[in-house]
Amino acid sequence: MIGERLKRARSATGFSMDALGTAVGVSANMIKKYEHDVSMPSSGVLLKLAGALNVRTEYFFRPAKVALAQVEYRKKASASAALIKKIEADVLDQAERWHELANLWPQFPIPPFLYEAELPQISSLEDIEHVAECVRNHWNLGLNPLPNMIDLLESKGVLVIITKTDVKNAFDGLQAHIGNQPVIVVSADWPGCRQRFTLAHELGHLIMHSKLPAEMDEEKACNRFASAFLLPQTGVFEHLGASRKNIEPRELFILKHEYGLSMGACLFRASDLGIISDQKRVSLFKLFTMRGWRTQEPGEPYRAETTCLFEQLVYRALGEQIISESKAAELLQMPLVKLHRSRIMLEMVA
Repeated sequence: MIGERLKRARSATGFSMDALGTAVGVSANMIKKYEHDVSMPSSGVLLKLAGALNVRTEYFFRPAKVALAQVEYRKKASASAALIKKIEADVLDQAERWHELANLWPQFPIPPFLYEAELPQISSLEDIEHVAECVRNHWNLGLNPLPNMIDLLESKGVLVIITKTDVKNAFDGLQAHIGNQPVIVVSADWPGCRQRFTLAHELGHLIMHSKLPAEMDEEKACNRFASAFLLPQTGVFEHLGASRKNIEPRELFILKHEYGLSMGACLFRASDLGIISDQKRVSLFKLFTMRGWRTQEPGEPYRAETTCLFEQLVYRALGEQIISESKAAELLQMPLVKLHRSRIMLEMVA
């Protein structure tokens, strides 16, 4: 029966039962019956439901095999219950397609997330500098800017989901687990520096959870980890020096576009490392507030990150005859004709 999937798709689009019923030509009560598996829509109504909810008809019959566990939101008080339902529905849909693809492979080529390297003892926020350095060393990342955080985390077995749900600036990220696999959710609408900070922050939770002193604020600790992981202290000292009486905003702008960390976060980084005084940091943040930079920083935003790993793996499975064209089209949510054209590169011809 299709009830649970219909309810989830309706939540993802924000339709009320009455609005969805109007869109497909049935009563709100009939929508309720469909969702409670009391009644089954005809093939014609099912096609209309798929069109109204922007899903393929196969979506309604896909077994619901995954559930989010250990869900932790970073959200503002303005995040409504309806918005959270939309985000969760989108996340579950994407996660289900990921896991369906993974289960079709004899041996899925992405390893499970596992971080077992010994971490230095953490007794203060300053110690987290060494934790970030330890993780970089363990993953052979060096000290240079990280070109793509999504690629990095996906290669380590973290499922990164980019939601296109309009989060209205009320949502700062989500971390959960599906079985043993960690899931991190960011918004497609965020600038890249905000995506990257959220990804690094949630990585901090994954690595440092249960390893922090009881009295330490875990959110502050993960903020410090994110900054240190994205912008190592050697890079800060190299660009700004060891001690400054003032920092030009343009310097922060340059750092932002080299390391993918916001100007505000770069300013905090300079303060955390003692390059500027707390008084100067407060003074510069007053300038940020006066110029509206706390809401939108000046100049071109740092490019948003995207992911193509799922699409790549679908085509790889297709090429290795692990899945059929129809299954690939279903997983990629595209018409079979479009998939066939993409395989022979017709859409690439001008």
